[in-house]
Amino acid sequence: MTEAAAVDFARMPTLGDVARYHAQERPDAVAFAFEGRETRFEELDRHTNQVARALIAEGLKPGDRIAYVGKNSDLYFEMLLGAAKAGVVTAPIGWRLAPAEIAYIVADTEAKMVFVGPELVDHVGEVSKLLDGPRPPVVAMEAGGPADLPLFTAWRDAQDDADPATPLKSSDVVLQLYTSGTTGKPKGAMLTHDNLLAMRKAAAEREPMDWNVWGPDDVSLVAMPVAHIGGTGWGLVGLFNGAKGVVAREFDPTKVLDFIEHDRVSKMFLVPAALQIVVRLPRARQIDYSRLSYILYGAAPIPLDLLRESIEVFGCGFVQQYGMTETTGTVVYLPPEDHDPAGNKRMRSAGLPMPGVELRILDEAGGVLPANTVGEIAVRSGSNMAGYWKLDAATAATIDADGWLRTGDAGYLDEDGYLFIHDRVKDMIVSGGENIYPAEVESAVYGHPHVAEVAVIGVPDDKWGEAVKAVVAPRPGVTPDPDDIIAFARTRIAHFKAPKSVDFVEALPRNASGKILRRQLREPYWVGRERRVN
Repeated sequence: MTEAAAVDFARMPTLGDVARYHAQERPDAVAFAFEGRETRFEELDRHTNQVARALIAEGLKPGDRIAYVGKNSDLYFEMLLGAAKAGVVTAPIGWRLAPAEIAYIVADTEAKMVFVGPELVDHVGEVSKLLDGPRPPVVAMEAGGPADLPLFTAWRDAQDDADPATPLKSSDVVLQLYTSGTTGKPKGAMLTHDNLLAMRKAAAEREPMDWNVWGPDDVSLVAMPVAHIGGTGWGLVGLFNGAKGVVAREFDPTKVLDFIEHDRVSKMFLVPAALQIVVRLPRARQIDYSRLSYILYGAAPIPLDLLRESIEVFGCGFVQQYGMTETTGTVVYLPPEDHDPAGNKRMRSAGLPMPGVELRILDEAGGVLPANTVGEIAVRSGSNMAGYWKLDAATAATIDADGWLRTGDAGYLDEDGYLFIHDRVKDMIVSGGENIYPAEVESAVYGHPHVAEVAVIGVPDDKWGEAVKAVVAPRPGVTPDPDDIIAFARTRIAHFKAPKSVDFVEALPRNASGKILRRQLREPYWVGRERRVN
């Protein structure tokens, strides 16, 4: 491995500056590789200037939103950085969502334009019909869509490539990622340039950690969806450090092995469920992993058996990442040296706070709890989001006046400062790295003619961490079919959110005020497990 690159992070206060800086320092180095196409840093800088000018020509102003709906692409990152140069905020939307869900987010962002990947062009008409307000213009990211849609590269290349030099502040919002909320409706977490860049600068400069040090020959694999912080955030980390980013259109376990073998991948981020699928492939034991230095994983702890198998197969370092959309991703890490195949206490933890991150454990009243006492995990750092888009009350309920963000996770800090996650304060289900909120699934199931009441919970799943289960009280006089209920839900919400199984009960347990006791429903499925998250 070549000695670490001397990157001047101070010259990159905004996302647009990332393209500018590396174009000056490493113009011929490859920024992104995607399905046979390579983009050098010099080209990335020019193209992002053109994107910025194209948006300005469309009448967009700083603070306006654009939406992206599609799988991963190098052009997505080009669009993101170009929008950043114009002061425009990008809101990527999960391509697996149902048309009604996509329409809700497009409307909520008040998007002035929508950029659509080839896998979503067939949804354009359906989504458009579901919008109550004005229909924003749509641009196709690749050829092959409806003839009346302008093509991204032609739309971009119609503009001059001079830098637009739009006045910006590092505190400006640049990215809006949607996450489920207590009402079941997704909320737009507003992330600033500082959120995305400042803490990474601090981590690189103040306390260098081997796994977080990048060299000029590092190659990063971007395989997680860009609608998640694990996709966009990881892609930007490599770009910020001047590394080559190999962008996978979507997670495909066989292609992950191809990328490692042929593109000489040195670092990648995967959720444990994806890692398990890759390592179980017979071909996984036939690949040369000598270039692979670290695998970072998040969204769930790694089972010890899977860790042992992964260390045996990949032979590299492993680093757990704990964070959330609202913290711009990683705020806690479990270093490679704490990953012991034989097992140890720290293997059950999420790890230590990143440089610049403060952690507290709070009681219900907001008081700070001592070590080894379970309460709600709170985080304060420069990566805490600016707030939820158009939801001041929800923002105030999440981030207090002193900047402490309540995560909704319950856990404790030990005497050495390691964070142990115990349970969820909220009812969020995390399945295969996807956040699923029960209220949204319950709403989809409730309309089935055989359902009188429904509660949705997460249950252990060896493959996905948690699986969505619907507990249904059926209407009198019917014989409900679980498969029919699942199929019905899938017509109303994305398939990955729909229940994987349905159990039936006479009545749902409730407290005196009528609230469903989800924890009581969950308990039988988690018996014998120390943790109530998987």
